Amino acid sequence: MAQDGLVVDIAQVEDFRFMVHFAQGDLMTDEPPPTGTGSGPQPTELLAAAVANCLMASLLFCLNKSHTETGPLRARAHGHTGRDASGRLRITGIDVTLIAPGATPRCLSLFENYCTVTQSVRAGIPINVAVTDEQGRVIHEGRMPSPNPS
Repeated sequence: MAQDGLVVDIAQVEDFRFMVHFAQGDLMTDEPPPTGTGSGPQPTELLAAAVANCLMASLLFCLNKSHTETGPLRARAHGHTGRDASGRLRITGIDVTLIAPGATPRCLSLFENYCTVTQSVRAGIPINVAVTDEQGRVIHEGRMPSPNPS
């Protein structure tokens, strides 16, 4: 990330299809039917992917710094939607499960705090994080209560 921020350009291609221009390449997005055609990821999926990707990168950074051998990391992000008080659709939470063989207790206690995206999004959306081993045993849980309790 640049010191002074980041720049992403977006141009409408057709209807609800947009070309997102990143410095490293382009990505086509679209809304699901009936609004769009579902020909690309929708913005809500990109948000969930950004949270999970940042968490994986943060954990991997710690594991690499501590010279910890690990198998390939994997993640699944599950976004939840619901209606706000005005009846508008909102993301009401994101659950992320990381599969991280060989993750150390020290890294598990640190990595969430260094994830720029997760900590920024958590200011408005609850994000729950679980890390499991290859057998699916939970080895870390990070839960964040809703910032705006009803």
